[in-house]
Amino acid sequence: MEVWNGKVAIVTGASAGIGKAIASKLVEEGMKVAGLARRKERVEELAASLKKAKGELHAIRVDLTKEEDILNAFEYVIKNLGPIHVLVNNAGLNHASSLCSGKTKDWKQILETNTLALSIATREAIQNMIANDVDGHIIHINSVAGHPLSHTPATMYGASKYALTSLTESLRIELNAAKSKIKVTSISPGHVLTEFLDALSENSDGKVSKEDVKLFRQHNPALKPEDVADSVLYVLETPRHVQVHELIIKPIGEDL
Repeated sequence: MEVWNGKVAIVTGASAGIGKAIASKLVEEGMKVAGLARRKERVEELAASLKKAKGELHAIRVDLTKEEDILNAFEYVIKNLGPIHVLVNNAGLNHASSLCSGKTKDWKQILETNTLALSIATREAIQNMIANDVDGHIIHINSVAGHPLSHTPATMYGASKYALTSLTESLRIELNAAKSKIKVTSISPGHVLTEFLDALSENSDGKVSKEDVKLFRQHNPALKPEDVADSVLYVLETPRHVQVHELIIKPIGEDL
């Protein structure tokens, strides 16, 4: 990770779960990290706990469904921290919203957050990397739901992640055509023990209960957020001529 020491990274959804773990690892490795999240106070608390780390964490409040928020955040980072070297598109959400009876507003929020916001952030990061002649790295936190599933329907969430799988490949092709050395990686975790399912339950209008979440966790193995963060470090540590295009990680025994 020495090559990234002192360089700037942006991590979306940095207030909890996987994003929090990734931001922490990058700061510990000496990077200047901008943690984007709606719950800015949580990122500030994390920054305070990392005061003795080699790097530094800066909290920025962003609603990723608002393009203006994203653009303002990138402008702030570039002006105050420096050129962007790493972007980790981690933020994502889901609703228990079936294709047969789901609400359009839920579908829109999923796609706006998981697909469109990610695309906007990626565009802004790459434009800055090109302008500053930076051979950076774009990392998308995807999901096993973005690949063929055995028996569990993923509805609009799965569609948003399938789109991400396609966007990753399209971006690789675009960068190759431009003779760019910017890397792009999709990391697809299985079930991770985070607040993700709790939020799903809270926003499901009773379709997913707390008991449902409890039973799912009891009967399904899980990765830790730190496991996904370690995979981010792994792809960042590869030699310049190596690009990990897709990395799928699952807990032992997962049946998704």
